[in-house]
Amino acid sequence: MTPERRGFLSGAAAYLLWGLFPLYWPLLEPAGALEILSHRIAWSVITMTAVLLLTSRVPFFRALLADRRARALLVLAAVVIAVNWGTYIWGVNHHRVVETSLGYFINPLVTVLMGVLILGERLRRLQWIALAVAAVAVVGLTVEYGRPPWVALILAFSFGTYGLAKKQAGVEATESLTFETLVLAPVAVGYLIWAGTRGESHFLTDGTGHALLMVLTGVVTAVPLLFFGVAAIRVPMTTLGLLQYLAPFIQFVLGVTFLDEHMSAMRWAGFLLVWIALVLFTVDSLRHHRRTRASEAPEALV
Repeated sequence: MTPERRGFLSGAAAYLLWGLFPLYWPLLEPAGALEILSHRIAWSVITMTAVLLLTSRVPFFRALLADRRARALLVLAAVVIAVNWGTYIWGVNHHRVVETSLGYFINPLVTVLMGVLILGERLRRLQWIALAVAAVAVVGLTVEYGRPPWVALILAFSFGTYGLAKKQAGVEATESLTFETLVLAPVAVGYLIWAGTRGESHFLTDGTGHALLMVLTGVVTAVPLLFFGVAAIRVPMTTLGLLQYLAPFIQFVLGVTFLDEHMSAMRWAGFLLVWIALVLFTVDSLRHHRRTRASEAPEALV
């Protein structure tokens, strides 16, 4: 198997697993979103520490601890990914899987918008059109829902901020997620202890199977990320950019079919506009990538 094929299959596996998450979090009920989030963080610390040791990346983690700027950026990343995880779990367990999929559909467009507003990047014409179409879609869905699609917007902007912070930090996935979960662990463990003393914890009160599912939240978090790490260094970014639509597509299909969430004509229209915006955005990205490669090719021969 070639490295690129291995990378492609690993990336597909990562996004497939992320797409199936809506089937996992409801298994942890009657625990609430905050308790599930706290367990996810706590068990992810143990899982990622084990991964760090088994992959011999401790020296790289020490280098991270010595980098003040990277630490500060990853603290920000930790806070926003906690918001993202918590919102996603809440959305799934409150039967808003379709809305959570919307958040990850519009995330690439939000990331581009943040690049303009925060990094001062300039957009190409087709990117502006894609953003305008997506904005119309969000307005239409706001009218349909009778409120802004807060779950989708929080997911999109929190993950966009997370990606921006991670990009600026420039730290590999294993070390960064280990650091992020370590930052969040005191609050998560503190909450679990507090909930336990008040008799509000479901960890040991709903059977061994339920407790095991809670423990496995660490593995559920780490495995797709490790697959993604394999893919990120073996396939072009354009390929990863296309693969990222796999997860929200699976979530959307699960929401509409298996989870039987209602889709009115207005919601279908809103999602159709979002998909049109993504097609425009993807076409522009592929076209720009080809032009960039073509312009660099003569230089490589010099």
